[in-house]
Amino acid sequence: MCVDQLSAEPVEEAEIQPEPTAAEPEPEPAPQTDTESDGEYLSSCSEARGKKKPKLLNKFDKTIKAEIDAAEKLRKKGKLEEALRAFETLVQLHPQSPRARYGRAQTEDDMAEKMRSNDMLQRAINSYRDAAELPDVTPDLLRVALKRRAERQQFLGRMRGSLATLERLTQIFPEDINLKNDLGVAHLLLGDNKGARKVYEEVLAVAPSNGFAKVHYGFILKSENKIAESIPYLKEGLESGEPGTDDGRFYFHLGDALQRVGDDSAYHWYELGHQHGHFASVWQRSLYNVDGLKAQPWWTPKETGYIDLVKTLERNWKTIRDEALAVMDQSTRSFVPEDENLREKGEWGQYTLWQQGKKVGNSCQGVPKTCALLDRYSEATGCKRGQIKFSVMQPGTHVWPHTGPTNCRLRMHLGLVIPKQGCRIRCTDQTREWEEGKVLIFDDSFEHEVWQEADSYRLIFIVDVWHPELTAYQRQTLSPI
Repeated sequence: MCVDQLSAEPVEEAEIQPEPTAAEPEPEPAPQTDTESDGEYLSSCSEARGKKKPKLLNKFDKTIKAEIDAAEKLRKKGKLEEALRAFETLVQLHPQSPRARYGRAQTEDDMAEKMRSNDMLQRAINSYRDAAELPDVTPDLLRVALKRRAERQQFLGRMRGSLATLERLTQIFPEDINLKNDLGVAHLLLGDNKGARKVYEEVLAVAPSNGFAKVHYGFILKSENKIAESIPYLKEGLESGEPGTDDGRFYFHLGDALQRVGDDSAYHWYELGHQHGHFASVWQRSLYNVDGLKAQPWWTPKETGYIDLVKTLERNWKTIRDEALAVMDQSTRSFVPEDENLREKGEWGQYTLWQQGKKVGNSCQGVPKTCALLDRYSEATGCKRGQIKFSVMQPGTHVWPHTGPTNCRLRMHLGLVIPKQGCRIRCTDQTREWEEGKVLIFDDSFEHEVWQEADSYRLIFIVDVWHPELTAYQRQTLSPI
């Protein structure tokens, strides 16, 4: 388990949804557990780490083992309503039975998936807690019940609740490194890199070779811009092959760190990431993708199908330029410095009009004609995985090689103020230059890099558009980025 971003944004409460039909990869569902009494139960983590079968039955539960088995058999056969009634009866007859309460929690959990019900899932979360709080609960049942509770709290976006559950677990089982690792992830999901760092430092102090802790600790160091320091942790963590380390984000950040220190072995790790199925290719390393979309670094207007939009931009480029210059002259504070840590050096400001398919505040008031021109092009204004913005780059700026997050968009660059020499953009192994009044189109999920070595600023207009092969349904249902 690991986070999508260096510092996760606050997560809104999730809703259990039907399976997506778009080809975007989704997280694998958390494993469901079977009863100890039928001899089949092993959690995924226990299986991966070679632990013996956990003991879920206390002395009393063994006396009602037959009834538990019968209810559990119904659950495993998918007869969830009958299983829930059976476990409810057991809880009523034997309120001090941890295994009966745990079975009820599992059944409610299964029903929540089937019914797409957050209310039922909250019932399961409460039942996992009830099972764990009984006085004679076995240590193994206490562990699996609270661990599953934390997972389901995370699913509902209850990140602080999940963190509290995991903190309790680590207090009860202080020697369990895997629980500490999960606690570190919970901190990351809250955007608490400082808390996560402390946890992983504690893990590495007692288990210096733990690959999971290493790769996450390296991830945190890189988020703090400690590029060179992050490399050995990311590298050794990936090389460990431990569960939870084979993740595209770690290959991505290790390669990026190596590129920034001038180490060409970055492409070895990108190749490994590609071989492990995380990247479409060594060049195309976006992580939030729809399978099967046409993939090429540079596009012509005809290939995109958005010829009318391109013509509108090019016909009206002076109007767009003049509005941008007026905003720059009136209030340079409107241009916000690039904050994604993509610059090696220099100054790079951006003035955003649309973000994730929505207008940004009152930004269009400063450039009303430009926004009016864009309003009728939903392929751009409705692109939830893109932006529409002005970009001004000062002399002496270099943007590191990097890739965008998704293959679901294409990026148009309209040249507005372009110095005669010194400004260029590379996408894969092809380098091009901007021209005033002309549109360049590229797929920013491929590696690209920018140099501004002129003697005056460069100003362009960036318009992201949906990849032309996405269906209307996909455009509607894909999550924003």
